[in-house]
Amino acid sequence: VFDLLNRKTKLRVLEDGKQQVQVVGLQEREVKCVEDVLKLIEIGNSCRTSGQTSANAHSSRSHAVFQIILRRKGKLHGKFSLIDLAGNERGADTSSADRQTRLEGAEINKSLLALK
Repeated sequence: VFDLLNRKTKLRVLEDGKQQVQVVGLQEREVKCVEDVLKLIEIGNSCRTSGQTSANAHSSRSHAVFQIILRRKGKLHGKFSLIDLAGNERGADTSSADRQTRLEGAEINKSLLALK
């Protein structure tokens, strides 16, 4: 797991005592307007891993999560998560791909299966 808004810093994902998932060291940014949010999404997307497959010239090779946390006077009022999952990789689509692309496809499928 990498922080796309902090130079792709590698992060650890842990479960706390309340069985809540925590991403240790994840950077939060304060925003004032919609344009600030859109700029951060753009920055994050530009750091995502992508590659070419036989099915898609610009295939996302990673999942991404963008979370908006609404706080007022220090009190949590809500969370909104935007999640973009890398596409499922079919064996027929990757048969002519190099070893690295096939390994990425296998990892993508494994992570998607974990969500099921």
